[in-house]
Amino acid sequence: MNLNERLTHYEKLMRLDKPIGILLLLWPTLWGQWLASNGHPHWLILWIFVVGVVLMRSAGCVINDYADRDFDPHVARTRERPLAAGKVSPKEALLLSAGLSLLAFLLILPLHTLVLKLSVVALFLAASYPFTKRFLAIPQAYLGIAFGFGIPMSYAALQGEVPLEAWILLLANVFWAVAYDTQYAMVDREDDLKIGIRTSAITFGRFDLAAIAICYVFTLALLGWVGVQREMNWAYYSGLSVAGMIALYHMKLIRRRDPKQCFHAFLHNTWFGAAVFGGIALDFLAGPL
Repeated sequence: MNLNERLTHYEKLMRLDKPIGILLLLWPTLWGQWLASNGHPHWLILWIFVVGVVLMRSAGCVINDYADRDFDPHVARTRERPLAAGKVSPKEALLLSAGLSLLAFLLILPLHTLVLKLSVVALFLAASYPFTKRFLAIPQAYLGIAFGFGIPMSYAALQGEVPLEAWILLLANVFWAVAYDTQYAMVDREDDLKIGIRTSAITFGRFDLAAIAICYVFTLALLGWVGVQREMNWAYYSGLSVAGMIALYHMKLIRRRDPKQCFHAFLHNTWFGAAVFGGIALDFLAGPL
């Protein structure tokens, strides 16, 4: 195997060819960056967090495939992944994940000490999430914490503390993650049942659509609470309204539980996150009425 082929396998192992995970991790981080800075994020801190999102999502994908290396060959959608197909060794995967995590840690060294402390928690969440599918009934909630941990870290970097608002935003992200990742899990439900992996799609069973709808409602309600506490204006709530309409579109897509439509709904969730961010950014640009 030449160098170009090996790098291509590493790229696929890190899912750089599938940026949806980066976007779903990036949007809540941007929510935190803009709200923590009142619409004026520090350009260097913002750059550090954006690059950190790419590095940690990539590291998370690698460790996820390492954890699932004995399961992925039995699932149609994942059997051709580099680790499952034997194109990358488990040792290579561990070294790659460790290298990416180290780079992410080096990036945040100039930031507030609290960020460094929270990064240890973030690393633990990213590394342990893949293994929660063995024993947690709704591992998607754990994923939501991991994917949203850029929120408290953003507040720590910009304010030197993590106020209640940051934790409410993180909780909103948890509900959102359960919604979109249940749609994702609905694609593999039959395969996951055969190999014994636990997912929210399996746990919710025939109530999966209702559970997803409730999660969207709680996401928007918590984001609405943040808006009320901060006395945000029309732009913020316009963003939430657009996000709500996008959520309704997702419910329409998945109503028949068709795997292709469920996967399309999952991918489309980037527009939900973008709508929320757009409302936040426009609110600060527009200023008070």
